[in-house]
Amino acid sequence: MAPFLILLLIVVVSVIIWKWKPKPKMPVFVLTDQHRTILREQVRFYQHLDEPGRWRFEQRVAAFLSAVRIAGIGTAIDDTDRIFVAASAVIPIFGFPDWQYNNLTDVLIYPDTFNESFQFEGKDRNILGMVGSGYMNGKMLLSQRALREGFQVNNDKSNTAIHEFVHLLDKADGAVDGIPEYLLAHQYTIPWISLMQQQIDEIRANHSDINPYGASDKSEFFAVAAEYFFERPELLKEKHPELYSMLEKIFHQSPASPPH
Repeated sequence: MAPFLILLLIVVVSVIIWKWKPKPKMPVFVLTDQHRTILREQVRFYQHLDEPGRWRFEQRVAAFLSAVRIAGIGTAIDDTDRIFVAASAVIPIFGFPDWQYNNLTDVLIYPDTFNESFQFEGKDRNILGMVGSGYMNGKMLLSQRALREGFQVNNDKSNTAIHEFVHLLDKADGAVDGIPEYLLAHQYTIPWISLMQQQIDEIRANHSDINPYGASDKSEFFAVAAEYFFERPELLKEKHPELYSMLEKIFHQSPASPPH
């Protein structure tokens, strides 16, 4: 056999072996009393659960942290950051016991805002969170400042990390369009699309207290409305009862009526 063919065969075999070689597994994450203290003192959603609900929440947090890598980019992260990321992932899917984020492998934590080139220094840094696509598919980027503020500021309607995980749920059906087909029963699809457009129109007319960013498009409206739903559920139910009711159907949760 010619030397070139031998070399080519070696390369092909090496690639096949690399492709099929079992990837190293993430270590199983075990929650400690310190982790539970973070949940108990800083995660309001967890605070409002009954004891069985808290146990289930802890199991989901541990499972997430056993499956998804979390790394700091240009910043050091600690257990509080990890618990905040995991809690943000679990909150939107808590009504779906078997849900797993199969479209996520890594969460990258940046110190603050970043730009579309994923740079956190220089100009045009106005992004707080992003679900990756293309060569960044399977990755989520979050601002550490925004991540922490989402849990430390409790009187607003925003949580950047929850916002991005809702985008990830939206993306699970292949399109980030504000219509989470895997979560939303088919008979509610048309009413949900109609309600979104109505709410977007009200935002654009300055007749709504929903974050104006939600008027960007339907995908952003869904994520912004979900933030409001989980951060200030009682207020959303009071001011936007139809929207609250529809989000109950989407997420299979009633956060304004704890325990759940």
